[in-house]
Amino acid sequence: MAETSYMARFGARLVTNGYGILPIGPGTKKPGQFKRGSWADYPEWNRHTERQTTEVEVTTWATWPECGIGLVGGAVAAVDIDVVEDAELALQIEKLARERLGDTPALRIGKAPKRMLIYRTETPFRGIKRHPLEVLCLGQQFVAYANHPDTGAPYAWPEEGLADLDITELPEITAEMARAFLDEAYALLPEDLRQRGLATGSPATEHLQAHSQMGTLPAIEAALKWLPNAELDYDSWVRIGMALKGALGDAGGDIFAGWSAQAAKDVPAATAKAWASFKPDRIGAGTIYHLAMERGWQPDASLCLDGAVACDGEHPAAGLLSKLGERPEVDEEPTVISPFTLVMPDGLVGDLTDYMLSTARRPQPLLSLGASLCAIGALMGRQYRTESNLRSNLYVVGIADSGSGKNHAREIINEVFFEAGLAHHLGGNKIASGAGLLTALHRQPAILFQIDEFGMFLAAAADRRRSPRHITEILDNMTELYTAAGGIFLGAEYANRDGSNERRDINQPCLSVYGTTTPLHFWGALQGANVVDGSLARFLILPSDEDYPDENIAVGMRQADPALIAGLQSVASGGGHQKGNLAGKTADQNTAVNPTIVPMTEEARARFRLLSAELTGELRAASGTAFTAILARIGENALKLALIVAVGRDPTNPAIDLPAADWAIDFVRHYARRTMEAVERHVADTETEAHLKRLKEIIRAAGAKGIAKSEITRASQWLKSRDRDEILLTLIESGDVTTGMRGSSTKQAMVYRLAKWHGPWRDTSGRKISQKEP
Repeated sequence: MAETSYMARFGARLVTNGYGILPIGPGTKKPGQFKRGSWADYPEWNRHTERQTTEVEVTTWATWPECGIGLVGGAVAAVDIDVVEDAELALQIEKLARERLGDTPALRIGKAPKRMLIYRTETPFRGIKRHPLEVLCLGQQFVAYANHPDTGAPYAWPEEGLADLDITELPEITAEMARAFLDEAYALLPEDLRQRGLATGSPATEHLQAHSQMGTLPAIEAALKWLPNAELDYDSWVRIGMALKGALGDAGGDIFAGWSAQAAKDVPAATAKAWASFKPDRIGAGTIYHLAMERGWQPDASLCLDGAVACDGEHPAAGLLSKLGERPEVDEEPTVISPFTLVMPDGLVGDLTDYMLSTARRPQPLLSLGASLCAIGALMGRQYRTESNLRSNLYVVGIADSGSGKNHAREIINEVFFEAGLAHHLGGNKIASGAGLLTALHRQPAILFQIDEFGMFLAAAADRRRSPRHITEILDNMTELYTAAGGIFLGAEYANRDGSNERRDINQPCLSVYGTTTPLHFWGALQGANVVDGSLARFLILPSDEDYPDENIAVGMRQADPALIAGLQSVASGGGHQKGNLAGKTADQNTAVNPTIVPMTEEARARFRLLSAELTGELRAASGTAFTAILARIGENALKLALIVAVGRDPTNPAIDLPAADWAIDFVRHYARRTMEAVERHVADTETEAHLKRLKEIIRAAGAKGIAKSEITRASQWLKSRDRDEILLTLIESGDVTTGMRGSSTKQAMVYRLAKWHGPWRDTSGRKISQKEP
């Protein structure tokens, strides 16, 4: 029952004691989530490594039936002694750990004599493995409270459980201490327990997606001769078995049995049972061929490698090797990924953007448009709303390299706001704290903050481990304020409610934020948690396609058109609908607010209904991925942009029509896709994932011709050789990267290339600017 689950009994206590926790599915050792009445995998559990567990999460998880508790590595490290064959040896290694790392009171036993000792860290480090010994830490998790899947009994804490231990009571260890202990403990293992693997590291094979290509029996047999089963570790044994089944199907059973029997520890019955359980998805011949070629195998020219094609002897090294060795066909013209063309809306949004572009030394159309939308959205705050009570508050980030002219739009907004007498809508250049942000909003509930170096600001605000709470609260408040614009934002309660500590509520706050940053700072500041928890999805991310546009050296003194100033004043006054102290300025938080409802035409309404249906299907298809938060915000952001464009056209009698709807939907959809592509390429949860993505970008940059191993090594000297090899193998097995041969008839070299290379990416956004169109 939910009320007696481990999460309900121990979750809150563990968080209070300083631990990061996550839900564990019943009968498993894996993080899980309870959705639609059943348990499912939790692919994004890594987001819990980047922040503290919240009270809301624990309360929610406590209602999930039979929910177990996992501990997130990082602040804690766990010494996993996975020795089941020799109880005395397991105890000897435990004693050594206590001598070298500290006499921890936290000992966990699941399936004896295996055992785990828990420590804490000041500086988290990557997990270290010396199979069957391991120190789990950053980017990993382990079960604390649950029923063991093999024994069915609860995990035992013979001394003190973590629910009764504050994290500060655990001995502190470092990566150097952990590594030294493992080296010393590994020397105690008998030879038969020192398992060896085919590759550095032992990725969990069942979680890898790999090549789906078929192989041929002669080629597989030839390759396997270079991969003897010299007492390989379990993970490598499983990898070969899965690859064989993917390459040959059930016909590979005898091959696997014979190869497995090369090891003295082979148990034929266990081998047959494992073979029957293998369900390879995208792992196959490519893995076998790659591992063998890495060890010196050169396929004979007469071999047909690819079982999916007919081989008639006319093509040397036919099939797979032929496809890998040839240059992929690429269009001479760059491939057009998207038909999107940036079009400027008419009305005040277009007028303000035109003024920015005409006065800029290096015009940035996309960034100027983003700044204009934010500025007008702030002026409209608490004056207009949609029929669904959506408001005009926007968060926009413009991305371009240094020296590209990205600051000009902010300067123009400052100037025209001051000239129009609307400077009270401008926030400071920096936000010093979460409390400071709320104080500014309390003073002026419709406000625009323009932040330079937004990536550096985000890096500090999103870093819950190292940044002080008053900084991280800025992003928390921004996330909450985004959805509070149509209601009342309740301030914080204080224990001592004197004059300075009274709760400060804000009626219909309209916070708009326009930030500029460089790509390196912005994507480097983000982590997967920001994608999953929705904080990133609230931003419109606008990357410039012209980092260094042609310079307009004729620009000089500037003077805004009086009609532009009058238009800004009209929007800020609600188009003349507001009277008294609301005319010409936004009232404070204590003034009653009754915004003008902006109607929508039937054609526009039908367009947004169609968008909703499309997004519902896409959300279902993306379930379990990090992109659902971004997809879920597309409709909301599009409607906000349509509202701003409609009011900019006619502040007195605005209406959202089909052209405004089409423009807003196309714009938001395009840049949401660009954001998801960038997240996939750059945002990482762990150091390992960051290394993998950087290596993938190196291979991507090589294009269709591919890149040799020596070139990869020179371009990634920040990586250890062992880590580089492991990442390359993972990329190959995941299907992201393929290998092939390149060179002359006398000298061949293996090269790596992206599995799906489409040629140079050309996107027309930011290059075609059509004035005064819908």
